[in-house]
Amino acid sequence: MNKKNFLKVTTYAAVFGLIGGMSFEGVSYVADRYINNNTAIEKTITAEEKTPDSSVKIDTASTLNSTYTSSDAADGVSEVVENVLPSIVAIDVTATQTSTDIFGRTYEQDSSGSGSGIIVGQDDKYLYIVTNNHVVDEAKSVSVKFNDESVYSAEVKGTDSSSDLAVVSIKVSDISSDTMSNIKIATLGDSDSVKVGEQAIAIGNALGYGTSVTVGYVSAKERTASGIDTGMKLLQTDAAINPGNSGGALVDSKGAVIGINSAKYADTSVEGMGFAIPISTATPIINSIIKAEKVPEDQAAYLGIRGMDVSAQYAEYYGMPEGIYVGEASEDAPASKAGIQKGDIITKFNGIDVTTMETLQEKLALCKAGDKVEVVVKRADNGNYIEKKITVTLGNKSEMEDSQDTDSDSGSEKQTPSQRRFNQDGNNQTFQW
Repeated sequence: MNKKNFLKVTTYAAVFGLIGGMSFEGVSYVADRYINNNTAIEKTITAEEKTPDSSVKIDTASTLNSTYTSSDAADGVSEVVENVLPSIVAIDVTATQTSTDIFGRTYEQDSSGSGSGIIVGQDDKYLYIVTNNHVVDEAKSVSVKFNDESVYSAEVKGTDSSSDLAVVSIKVSDISSDTMSNIKIATLGDSDSVKVGEQAIAIGNALGYGTSVTVGYVSAKERTASGIDTGMKLLQTDAAINPGNSGGALVDSKGAVIGINSAKYADTSVEGMGFAIPISTATPIINSIIKAEKVPEDQAAYLGIRGMDVSAQYAEYYGMPEGIYVGEASEDAPASKAGIQKGDIITKFNGIDVTTMETLQEKLALCKAGDKVEVVVKRADNGNYIEKKITVTLGNKSEMEDSQDTDSDSGSEKQTPSQRRFNQDGNNQTFQW
């Protein structure tokens, strides 16, 4: 590897600093790809209860052609920005950072961070805002500032770490009528149809100072940014993506969102390389986060495999598919009963691409014991990998843990949750409950 490559760093476009004036940029993030899809967000199920009669109000690419015509196109950037700004928010978070000194003493200190968000939907109970996962990850509190400068407390509805996406929600009943009249839901475009060379406008809370605008072009599509070990394909733009822009909008010349600002490329010899998550990739993920329902602890599900991430680098080196290598399928566990075997590589879970154990755990956490899920695996067969779709009936996590405790009482060594999660070598091999 060329030594210069070690100097190239892909950084998050979020600003996050210790209270007291110190600040730093986020570090490289390992994410994974999801299949391009542009499913409209239509209906929401809240964390507390199902609301089948309420629908999320959102403009998506399915209505884009009827919403915009050539005569409706904005005459200039200022007009586009004026139309889009009511859909953009600034997000501020507080978190606790833990550090250890050379003597092994541990300290905790409050820290603050800033990012951006896009209003993507509303039902009769909540307003939904999409941002980057790294903006709200481990946040103790989240506040949202709207275009009219009003500020409201928000809750993290859900996250998807591998795609670096998150949704925060605010109760509609908490928002004043004046603010509601000054904000609007963003129109989501179709990033699949975007052409290289088209104008791109980045809008976000740069450096935490407030909403700002940068202008450029779509430089490339389906980029895998150097420094990010991921197969996720991103939009590249030369519109400046600055710290604090994370979660903000990359819009086209008509004001439709084509990407969610995520990262920039930092290097002494590189200028003008920013990256955004394509909205066509993000939409189904956002949809699944919004519709996710909290699962009671006594109904939590488990799969029953021990697995290891097969990253893009490992996949290329060993000639394997990207995904989750099954190191063990526990006997009598749901996965084993359904036909998942040691050596299989899991690539999809319930229609969503999964390439890390963390992502699989997040998806599994949204399922209940007894749910039937489709797991796609790739199985080695005479030097090739054959795709198989396997239906698994998920088991009850609490019953599984009770069984393990019984085994321990009868002479087996009892393991703590952390020991059950990681194997002896301490690497990223994880037992998937």
